[in-house]
Amino acid sequence: MNSKIPDTASKRTITALVQDKPGVLNRVASMFRRRGFNIESLAVGKSEESDLSRMTFVVDGDDRTVEQVTKHLHKLIDVIKVSDISDQNIVSRELALIRVKVNIQTRAEVMQVVGLFRANIIDVAPDSLIVEVVGDEDKIDSLHELLKEFGVVEVMRTGTIALNRGLEAAKKESRKSKHRNWGEAASV
Repeated sequence: MNSKIPDTASKRTITALVQDKPGVLNRVASMFRRRGFNIESLAVGKSEESDLSRMTFVVDGDDRTVEQVTKHLHKLIDVIKVSDISDQNIVSRELALIRVKVNIQTRAEVMQVVGLFRANIIDVAPDSLIVEVVGDEDKIDSLHELLKEFGVVEVMRTGTIALNRGLEAAKKESRKSKHRNWGEAASV
């Protein structure tokens, strides 16, 4: 008999719209550290508004953990909006650059593998290639595993970025962030 207790912990995607000023990333990372939350992936970049940045976190945890993370993020003064978008209709991507050892015999084979993943070769040297791949975590992991047999020298990954699908979701988020009550958010 194979009975297994379901594991409710999973990777969850959380986004935060934050003030674009020095020290915000440090305060957010410190909150995660103090509370003992592990960040699987973190990506930060400019948003559609010049004074705001968008952070995308991937955290490993159950519903209670994610609820605690979002509550603690809301308490930070520079955080405008926090959303757990894990169960929503989202588009998520990650970028990776992978340097692979090649020689005359293996170059064509590596190029063929890269082509199967719709990845791009962005740098060619006599003894290596740099591959650029965009996709979900599984796609990047799969390509990385296949390239290991040739000799992966270096890997750099951006971490996951994500947005809700459709224009209506973006309009709703924009309206919510503009009408935020600062006093109420700071007391959560």
